[in-house]
Amino acid sequence: MSKNHKTQEAPKLPFWDHYKIMWPFVRPYLFRALLAVALCIPIGALDAVVALALKPYMDVVLVDKSDQSPAYIPLVIVAFTIVQGALNYAAAYLNGWVGGKITVDVKRALFRKLLFLEPAFYDKNDSGYIIQRFSSDADAACNGLIDNIRLFLSRVFSSLSLIGVLIYNSWQLSIIAILVLVCALMPLSQVRRMIKNTIKKQVEESATILTNYNETYSGCKTIASYNLQEHAFDKYNNTVTKLFKLSIKMIQKTAWMTPMLHVVASIGIGAVIGYGSYLIVNGSITSGNFVSFLTALIMLYGPIKNIGKNFSAVQVSFLAIERIAEILGLEPKIRNKPRAAELKKVKSEICFDNISFSYNPDCSVLKNISLKVKAGTTTAIVGNSGGGKSTVVSLLPRFYDVCAGKITIDGHDIRDLMLESLRDNIAVVFQDNFLFSGTIRDNILLGKPDASDAEIGKALEMAYLKEFVDEQEDGLDTDIGERGSLLSGGQRQRLAIARAFIKNAPIVILDEATSALDNKSEAVVQKAIDNLMQDRTVFVIAHRLSTVQNADEIVVINDGEIIEKGSHEKLLQIPGGAYASLYNAQFKK
Repeated sequence: MSKNHKTQEAPKLPFWDHYKIMWPFVRPYLFRALLAVALCIPIGALDAVVALALKPYMDVVLVDKSDQSPAYIPLVIVAFTIVQGALNYAAAYLNGWVGGKITVDVKRALFRKLLFLEPAFYDKNDSGYIIQRFSSDADAACNGLIDNIRLFLSRVFSSLSLIGVLIYNSWQLSIIAILVLVCALMPLSQVRRMIKNTIKKQVEESATILTNYNETYSGCKTIASYNLQEHAFDKYNNTVTKLFKLSIKMIQKTAWMTPMLHVVASIGIGAVIGYGSYLIVNGSITSGNFVSFLTALIMLYGPIKNIGKNFSAVQVSFLAIERIAEILGLEPKIRNKPRAAELKKVKSEICFDNISFSYNPDCSVLKNISLKVKAGTTTAIVGNSGGGKSTVVSLLPRFYDVCAGKITIDGHDIRDLMLESLRDNIAVVFQDNFLFSGTIRDNILLGKPDASDAEIGKALEMAYLKEFVDEQEDGLDTDIGERGSLLSGGQRQRLAIARAFIKNAPIVILDEATSALDNKSEAVVQKAIDNLMQDRTVFVIAHRLSTVQNADEIVVINDGEIIEKGSHEKLLQIPGGAYASLYNAQFKK
């Protein structure tokens, strides 16, 4: 099944609903966030002090050449600059703190959402996409937005205070300056529309790069054995090249704003100087008014010329928020129904009642499967590769839900049972069991976190792992590496069996648990499996028929349908039967 970069389950939310979803993350820190915003007001407003102070200074000292110079003005400017610097530090600290806290909370929520999404979500989306959407977007949205909003707001309030200085000095010149300013800012309204698709493509390609790294790490031996270094590099290089082209496209769509604002600002300044000279000559304004006005205008246009880049960054953060809101709006398809019942144990039977299933609507995997399994018995499921054997047992713990029919335990539809209690009653040993980084003890305790040392010891004995653990210098605290890389295949399987054993679940699923092992390792693991199977309801998926001959019932599934079922001896007696053919193919001399 091919994976893609589209979260098909993510709902398309109305514009304001994105921000409603984010509100619970902002609310706990609202006071500090508002305080940080409030600090932007004096930070921006204090920019006007320098421009305003120049009027009396120019009129008294430079024009009238009075010896009654207002000496306090330089001191006032320095004092206000110190205050502004202190407020800038406080605002930066508060914004960093608020942004960091919101980012952490969003990441927690996203990770929790990820943990409870059904396996079908992972089937459709690769690892790079998940890392990008569930981690990187949170940084871009929260830290990026808070930081850019601080700069944006301080520039807005600076602009407002400087506009006040402009109007105070000359309302005539202010009309020119403000008209030029409006013309300069109008194109910014189109930025979001222009960059949205480019940002989306950048996110997708960035996710592909992360996938390249993950595949290189996990598939390093395959890459080396098949000499795939150049092939892997070409895939990576193609993605990096696409990302580069997208970044250039982003520059093309946004970089024009800064030089455009520079040109517009220069036009405004030129117009003000020309008309201002006329106003000075006819006595409408003083030289002090003009110098103060021009200083305020230059200080106003300075931030405005750079506001385009800042505004683009804010839009990038807003788009990241929308992507986060879509993820947080996802609802797991497999979840508890209201008033779901608790499954305590399996008393009577497990029944697959005419079930059908497909991963994709146009490709049926299971068709009308009916099967009754008595509690405490072992059922083996065999058949051709890709016939649906593993899918059958994946439906029991509700990794997926049936498309038609139902599965019942003691007469209760498993969809009416609490998901947690259902899975508490099932232990699964896969062909390639996932072991977590940490120690042997850590991985065993995943089956039962409060297990005693005696219980751990019993699990190790039953899994034929005790001797290996006793030989290790650190014993149970031996580190096994990422995914158990420091263990052999047989040791990994036995550790997974010990984990399943200590869980002590009444239902056990063994999905090709020995197929990847050599004969010697298989023999030891099979003994451990025999111990695990005692007094439990067991489902065994196997290619090697030697491991299933003693099952109470063997079910043969080919192309999604049950074609035979019965004991080993009964199935061998069916002339030309599918099971007999498989058996003869494996055991003929």
